Formats: sequence, C-alpha cells, structure tokens
Amino acid sequence: MYLSNQRLLILDADGTTIDAFSAITSTFSQHGMALGDEPDFQKRHNLFKYMGGIKEFPRNIKKQLSQRKKLIATLTDVYRDEAQLYPGIAALIKQLIAAPDVVVGIVTRNITNEPVVTLSKLFLRHGIDIGKLDFMLHIPVSENKIDTFKMLRKQFGINPALSYICGDEHKDYEAAQASGMHPLMVSYGFEDHQRLTEKFNIPEELIARSPGELCARVRHTLNLKN
Repeated sequence: MYLSNQRLLILDADGTTIDAFSAITSTFSQHGMALGDEPDFQKRHNLFKYMGGIKEFPRNIKKQLSQRKKLIATLTDVYRDEAQLYPGIAALIKQLIAAPDVVVGIVTRNITNEPVVTLSKLFLRHGIDIGKLDFMLHIPVSENKIDTFKMLRKQFGINPALSYICGDEHKDYEAAQASGMHPLMVSYGFEDHQRLTEKFNIPEELIARSPGELCARVRHTLNLKN
C-alpha cells in the first residue's frame, strides 16, 4: 500500500522555524513604520496582522498601499541578510536531514521576492543547504495547503499515520487534519497560545510554547536522539 516505512515531517517556515516577527519589525522600522509589540501582533486577525495597533494603523495602511514594492524589496533583503532561525531549529533540521528514515522539507507562503531563493540564503547562513532537504515548496497565499500536503505524502508514498506537520497558525492545524496528518503546533509564532486554544479549540497538548519544546517534541515523536 505504501512505498516505505519512512516518516514525513513538513515544517512551516515563517513563525515556526524562522523568527518572522523580528524580520518584519526590522523592515517596517526602515520605512518609518511600526508593527506594535509581539503579543498584540499574535492576537490580531490575519487581515490586520501587518497594520499595527490603533496608533500605527494610519501610517501603515498608507505606506502599504503606496510603497508595497519597496516594502517587499526591503523585507527580501532583511530575510536574506539578517533574519534568524529560532534557537535550536538549525540543529534540529540538520539532524532530520541526516536521519535515513525521515523525509523532511519546508512549505512556505513567504512573500519576499523569489521566496525559495530568499530562504535558501537565510538557511545557508545557518549552515543548512536546502538542496539537502527532500523538498522546499512555496505556496501562493491564494492556494490551499491541503492539496500540497496530500501531494507530498503521496509523492513519497508515506502512510498518513506516519506523517506530521509543524505549524504556528490555526490554518496549519486544519490543513493537517484535512490531509490526514498529525499536527505539531507552536504558539510562539503568528498566533499565541490563547488564540489557538480558545478561539480555534486546538488541544493545548499539541502546542509547543517555545522552539526548544518543539525540538524536543519532534525528536521524541521521530525517535531521534537529543
């Protein structure tokens, strides 16, 4: 029925492996804009994520409408030259790449210019050649992740029961369930613990509150040594 007994791990990029908030904050600052503090950012509805708080909203909306190309160009430079992986993530990814029975890769909606090129430069700064991953896929914001998750699982012939998705937003959780895979969620990215559990009813037992906790959970789940 399945091609192998390998396990599949799909990693989300922004907010799960990459400290996207710091990168976006740096970008906004270079354009005289402000994003607000991280706890407020995590609680905002997706439509208003990048508008800042009440004080920041008027300036942000004006510049996002008039300078979008410049903002994305700056964000691209920040990702390629400055952005960081969360603590411990680089070591985890290297370990996953080296594990012979694990198929691992990254799925992203990153909005920088040439996002795969951008992320390849970011990861290379952390000693990771994305060419050694089993896949690196960019999904346009307009497309659903479910089809991509199912496609990857079928491409590698992996049992859904041996397939896992790491993400930081409720849509990642919903897409994991819809594609028959196990969600490993985090609450340090784009959505906080309260929003994930209370608004979207995601079991707190599935949520890692820190990058270190995520790394420990992945290692335990896939039976990797610490």
